[in-house]
Amino acid sequence: MSTLISKVPPSAQRATLRTLFALPKIARRRIAGRPVRIDGLELDLDAQLLLKMQKLTDRDLASGTPEEARAALEESRSLLPGDPIEPVAVRDLQVPGGAGPRDARLYTPDGLAEGSGLLVYFHGGGWVIGSLDTHDNLCRLLAVEAGVRVLSVDYRLAPEHPFPAAPADALAAFRYATTNSDELGVDASRIAVGGDSAGGNLAAVTSYQAARGGGPLPAFQLLIYPAVDGTVRRRSRELFGDGFFLTDADMTWFLDQYAAAPGDVSDPRLSPLLGDLSGMPPAYLATAGFDPLRDEGEAFAKKLAEAGVPVVARRFDSLIHGYANLFPVIPAGRAAVLDAASALRTGLQLRPRTTTHYDLFRPTT
Repeated sequence: MSTLISKVPPSAQRATLRTLFALPKIARRRIAGRPVRIDGLELDLDAQLLLKMQKLTDRDLASGTPEEARAALEESRSLLPGDPIEPVAVRDLQVPGGAGPRDARLYTPDGLAEGSGLLVYFHGGGWVIGSLDTHDNLCRLLAVEAGVRVLSVDYRLAPEHPFPAAPADALAAFRYATTNSDELGVDASRIAVGGDSAGGNLAAVTSYQAARGGGPLPAFQLLIYPAVDGTVRRRSRELFGDGFFLTDADMTWFLDQYAAAPGDVSDPRLSPLLGDLSGMPPAYLATAGFDPLRDEGEAFAKKLAEAGVPVVARRFDSLIHGYANLFPVIPAGRAAVLDAASALRTGLQLRPRTTTHYDLFRPTT
């Protein structure tokens, strides 16, 4: 953080944010400034206010070394107001990875019976940052609102473990869930994969590997603003690559850490948009209007539909990348997460369908 902000104790920063976002709308608007309108969309007021607060720091998502960026994300997590979502039972465990055991965390909502559905969740963070802790409250919210158990997986991170370490860990974790469903208290036929950003990429890649390699297939994909193509710069990256939380520079830095060998970016296990998507499980795919990843996510939803995969696409016009983690201060972000949870609940209750539903819906959020 900047010299001034770094002198303020985290508890005081947290209290300031709580006070700031509790102000009347007219006061928040005065602080945030005039509405931001790009590409026919208007930025959510609370997202705009949060971005203005971010400008008071000297830190981007990908600032400094990987170790420094990880520490910064962990620190920022503690600044968000609000208590952990309850009542949820949390159990730490280990699951197999591509090269040895990986830490994981199982979330069980209070009163949930044995034999529930399960979401195997992969956190975002550009394959370089993020952890079980940074996505703890998001996993709690999804578990409670979807009425499922959530298994959050701490896959290996780049650059220490570049591609394809993370996809190997993700697939191993999903296969563990399918073969240990009784131990986890879940129905083996109702195991979904999901994630946000890079985690959404790993969820899609896990489904791709399962579909192409045989064996159990996820029952559902929950993809929240996923990264799905590292080979093309689309229009949304040009429009929203600066000033909207995830930047163009961040995206370049993350991919440089992750894709170590020539040709990695064109591998469907990194860029699933380039692969054969037939036979993939039904999907919910959410994008944010002010996100540089928006257009590739929507291209992926369209290609899924063209491959005959049941898919529901949602664009939340007014939101930014990262809204799923920012739900404590962005009410529209919380509503978007609840939409995802509802889709997950429904997707795990329905039998597989043979018809395709492609609906690019733009809620007024």
